[in-house]
Amino acid sequence: MAESWSSDAGESVYRSRDSVKNLKIRVRIQRITSTTVFSQKIQEQAAEQREKGLIELSTFNTQASSAGGRPDDEEDVTVGWQEKLFSQFELDLFRTEAACQSPLDRQYHNEILQLEKSGTRKNHRIFTYTDYDRYTNLEEHCHSVTTPEMHTPTFLAERMSNVRRRRQERRIAEGSIPKSRLITWDPSEEFVKNSHVINTPVQTMHIMGDLGPYGKLGQRENEYVLCTLRVDSNGVITVKPDFNSCKGPYRLETEGEKQELWSYVVENVSLSMSREEQDREQRVHKDLYIRHKEYLNSLVGQDFEMPPPGILRLLVNGEIVSAQGYEYDNLYIHYFFELPNNWSSQPFQQLSGVTQTCSTRSLGRENVAYFSYPFSCEAYFRKEDESEGSDPQWPVLYFKVLSLDSWQRYRTEGYGYLVIPATPGCHTLTCATWRPVQSGTVAELRRFFIGGSPELEDISYTRVPGTFKGERLSRFGFCSESTGSVTFKLHCIQHSRAFIDANALRKRRRSVLDRLGGFSQQSSIYNVLDAFQKARRRMQEARESLPQDLLNSTASA
Repeated sequence: MAESWSSDAGESVYRSRDSVKNLKIRVRIQRITSTTVFSQKIQEQAAEQREKGLIELSTFNTQASSAGGRPDDEEDVTVGWQEKLFSQFELDLFRTEAACQSPLDRQYHNEILQLEKSGTRKNHRIFTYTDYDRYTNLEEHCHSVTTPEMHTPTFLAERMSNVRRRRQERRIAEGSIPKSRLITWDPSEEFVKNSHVINTPVQTMHIMGDLGPYGKLGQRENEYVLCTLRVDSNGVITVKPDFNSCKGPYRLETEGEKQELWSYVVENVSLSMSREEQDREQRVHKDLYIRHKEYLNSLVGQDFEMPPPGILRLLVNGEIVSAQGYEYDNLYIHYFFELPNNWSSQPFQQLSGVTQTCSTRSLGRENVAYFSYPFSCEAYFRKEDESEGSDPQWPVLYFKVLSLDSWQRYRTEGYGYLVIPATPGCHTLTCATWRPVQSGTVAELRRFFIGGSPELEDISYTRVPGTFKGERLSRFGFCSESTGSVTFKLHCIQHSRAFIDANALRKRRRSVLDRLGGFSQQSSIYNVLDAFQKARRRMQEARESLPQDLLNSTASA
């Protein structure tokens, strides 16, 4: 008998999308005596005899199973979610109206009177405590993750064991949310203690057992927890102990002078849905999802924002990830976008910015400053002259790395630039930087002691200045020093009407916008065909505009 006990009394967690009111739990308890053990042994032997084809000992089995049994030694009850089953103690207490102090007590008084009048009480030893009852499980109150002999529970453990959890139908009132002072800068000790108590909306139900001796039911010290159920608003069901699906019964030994041994089984007997009901529910869910999708589409609308014809819209969502390899700490970066010819932006678009000051940390042999600074830019391209054969220039991101120390001395650590990629998608780019230097030791001493260093008057000098109109740019005699590098992550989006129909793009002429999207490159063949089509169209228009008699005379001549 002892080999079939289930020693795993831990809790199990289930998730259900069905309504919790359909949950049904079957609990069966039995007092273990020498007679019950003997009868179970006889039943096992009878089963073995039947398997071997021998004669059944039915008469002896029946007599052994019924000998010495009491009517309350075994009980089998099926309980629904939050179904109230009264114990003998509650029957004796709430039978008199004078003991009722709350509306719930009066409700229990009326229900008990109806039960006694109808005589439909189905339980004697098994009863329940619902979420509305005033009950605290002392085992959970005394539960601890450590097991020292002189263990003292903390304040948080005591508060968590006695907390009354909110029910599902309750909601936080709007007036309880503070409108001001969302952050308490000088919290008191009492405020800190009260603010660290977690109050999760959950409903609890305890299935109890009155395991008192025969004829002495209704004493609180003989009440034992058989099963605890918790359900939250997300459909998570916690059962402690778990259902006895493939395990033996649980063992429960009472306390007191006369110790008794009980076994009980907890089973899930909720009605499973039929195939037709499952199909019907799936159709209902599918219809609900379709309606919700239509509702969202009605909110969004069918009109997708499109740029004007012949316009390429470029959106850059970028991030300054990190900077490494610089001489000083506490780095920050100035940056700005330069839009070449035929590029424009909205008046409210911010094309420059500065990051926060970031301290460096050692990573291998380098000191790295992690900025994780986001930025965005939106620009529009319009090709004014379609006859030009050169590809357009893309916007350039210029940046300048500086350092700031505790004495508010700043130093220029490096200059660099980044050309926005011509292809859409995600790009991670690392740009090397350099800084101008002066010859001699005095400049470096000035940089170390009082800060400051040579700076570029035009930061676009790191590439090719926009004001430069010559063919060759000479930097002969300009002294510079390589410094660290800056890592960028760019998410580029290109938006144009030319990208809508890829088949039409192959059939018609390749424009500048097509080159920008990376679909194809303009060639001389398409230019020749385009010029021929335009010339033919002009000839037909001129012929149609002539008078009819002039055309007839020309044809007769």
